[in-house]
Amino acid sequence: QVHLVESGGGLVQDGGSLRLSCEASGSVYNIENMGWYRQAPGKERELVATKTNDGTTNYADSVKDRFTISRDNAKSTVFLQMNSLKPEDTAVYLCNADGRSGWSRAPFTSWGQGTQVTVFL
Repeated sequence: QVHLVESGGGLVQDGGSLRLSCEASGSVYNIENMGWYRQAPGKERELVATKTNDGTTNYADSVKDRFTISRDNAKSTVFLQMNSLKPEDTAVYLCNADGRSGWSRAPFTSWGQGTQVTVFL
C-alpha cells in the first residue's frame, strides 16, 4: 500500500506564495504520475498540475504561469510552488500518485488526505 502525506498548506494573503510537498511511502516499485488536485467547497475536484516520471507536465489553465510542479523521484516527492495566489485558489489541495507497487508490480492509485490553502484579500 502506498501512502501520500501532504504538507505546506496554510493561510496567505492575495498575491502571496506557498509551497506544497507530498511524499509517498510504502511498497513502491515506481511512480508514473504525481500531481495535485484541488476541491473548493461546493465544487468538484479539479486537476491543478501533474508531472510524469519522464518530466512531462500538465497544468490547469487557471494556474499556468503562476504554479510550478516539480518532483524528486529519488525521494518519491512532488512539490507545488504556488505564486501570485488569488482568493479563487482557496481549496483543499490533494496529492495523487499512480504507478506500480513494490512486491506484485500491481498498479496503484493513491490520494493524500489533503491540505488546506486559504487566500484572503
